[in-house]
Amino acid sequence: MEEAKQEVTEIVDFLKNPEKYSRLGGRVPKGALLVGPPGTGKTMLAKAVAGEANVPFFSRSGSQFVEKFVGVGASRVRELFAEAKEKAPCVVFIDEIDAVGTKRSNEGFNSEHDQTLNQLLTEMDGIDGASGVIVLAATNREDILDDALLRPGRFDRKVHVTLPALTDREAIFKVHLKKVKVDETVDLTQLARQTPGMSGAEIANVCNEAAILAARQNREAVTMADFNEAIDKVTLGLENKSMLMTRQDVYETAVHEAGHTTTIWLLEHAAPLVKISIVPRGKALGVNMTMPEERVGYTKQAFLDEICSFMGGRAAEELFLGTIGTGALNDMQQATRIARSMVMYYGMSEKMPNISYYDPQGQLGQRPYSDERARLIDEETSRIVNEQYERAKKLISEHAEQHHKVVDALMEKEVIFAADVEAIFGKRPWKSRTEQLMEVAEARRKSQH
Repeated sequence: MEEAKQEVTEIVDFLKNPEKYSRLGGRVPKGALLVGPPGTGKTMLAKAVAGEANVPFFSRSGSQFVEKFVGVGASRVRELFAEAKEKAPCVVFIDEIDAVGTKRSNEGFNSEHDQTLNQLLTEMDGIDGASGVIVLAATNREDILDDALLRPGRFDRKVHVTLPALTDREAIFKVHLKKVKVDETVDLTQLARQTPGMSGAEIANVCNEAAILAARQNREAVTMADFNEAIDKVTLGLENKSMLMTRQDVYETAVHEAGHTTTIWLLEHAAPLVKISIVPRGKALGVNMTMPEERVGYTKQAFLDEICSFMGGRAAEELFLGTIGTGALNDMQQATRIARSMVMYYGMSEKMPNISYYDPQGQLGQRPYSDERARLIDEETSRIVNEQYERAKKLISEHAEQHHKVVDALMEKEVIFAADVEAIFGKRPWKSRTEQLMEVAEARRKSQH
């Protein structure tokens, strides 16, 4: 997030002081592409650029240029840039540019989409640093954009607007909670830890939902319990109060979730636990919420640990219930997906080492390998998943006493947190990547002061 801020701060300076760059022979970029998942603040950043530079802001959605009548979209592009040039210096912002900027077809140049895209390319070629017009565009599908749109001289800069990290989430909560009356139980750090993978928009929604829950209970202030409920509601859906479950149903869910908890806690590369719940929400009877770790890449062992943790629920069912149920469907899907990626993409298979069939374009369903190789891919995928299933059973068997204590805690409280699990297993013998990265960030911050 900090890198994105630095990039757009420089764009502000381009608008405020273009002569600073031109007198040294530099060329002010024509545009920047803001790339990132939905809800990460791409539109807000674009508005902030115009606001900070104190220049007009022209905003359009890519879908506004898409029409079924040939020539209409191109005409709208011309009108937008004509108005922008009149009001320069200014910022032109095109949200969801993938709606108009996808790769052109091979059906000639008469389609409405192709004409609109060609007009956009022409208009961008017609502006320069001296014109004072900077084009910002946002997308979460950079991979489908036309190559001509991405070449230098059009969108010269790529600004990656990522999902907020732990410290960013804490800062976002702090901003949104300025308008919310909270009591002393609310812990910003804990809130940030419980919302891994959330965008800024989702965090704003959590704060709003927590306030609504507190108001519904006629409370004077929003409590941490309200936030816990709001986080579960946003991430997992409403509590399924209409679902009738026997005590045996609840116990079986607790055994399954405790199996995940046990393997996650004991595997070095498993994502750190945040909390475990056996409250049914949506279609899920229970969940182990973890904090996805920021990685520059995965090792083979990290993949294997992740598969093992996914298989922990079913392994516990077999060990302690003497049967298996349908609750592991999503777990098996995730484990199979990772194992197949190891075999097909990353060359991490014993029988297919150093071979990759990675194909980001999909090739319209064609596969660049034989039926025999396809069978081998299936065999290796199955082998990896089943080996990790047996590994999960062994881990849980060796820590059966702790597993039972997790089950008991879930049956009593329904929701438990990482601190509760630590009280049962003891502290994990290694630091998570998140903890290591936070130490690096803290050391860097201290060195800069």
